[in-house]
Amino acid sequence: MKITAKGEYGVRAMTTLALEYRAGPIPLREIARREGISHRFLEQIFLPLRRAGLITSVRGAKGGYVLAKAPDEIKIGDIVRTLEGPIAPVECVAEGNEESCKRSPACLTRGIWERLRDTVSEVLDDITLADVITN
Repeated sequence: MKITAKGEYGVRAMTTLALEYRAGPIPLREIARREGISHRFLEQIFLPLRRAGLITSVRGAKGGYVLAKAPDEIKIGDIVRTLEGPIAPVECVAEGNEESCKRSPACLTRGIWERLRDTVSEVLDDITLADVITN
C-alpha cells in the first residue's frame, strides 16, 4: 500500500486547518500557499473531505475552510481512508471485500496481509490531528 500525493497533501492541509482551528476560516489559496500545493489539486482533495464531514466550507469575503470537528476528534486514518479508500496491502483484505477471494479459506498468506492491514490501520487510527500539531 502506498499513500499517494492526494493522501499526503490532504493530511498536510488538514494539519494547517488544525493549527488554525480557533482562528476561523482559512481561504483555500492560503492553505495551498503555506503547504506548497497546487490550488487546483487542493480543490480536488477538499471535495471528498467536505463530503465526508471532516471539513466545512464558509462562503463570503472572510470565507474559507474550517475543520468540522475538533482536531482531537479527527484521526489520520479518517483522512487517509477518505482520500485513498480502504487501507489494505492487497485487494482481498480490503474492508468490505473480505468475501471476494475464492481462495480465502485455503490461502496461506492471507494472515500476513490481514496483520499488515490491521497494523497500518491501528497506527493511523491512533494519531489525531491534535497529536500531529502538538508534537
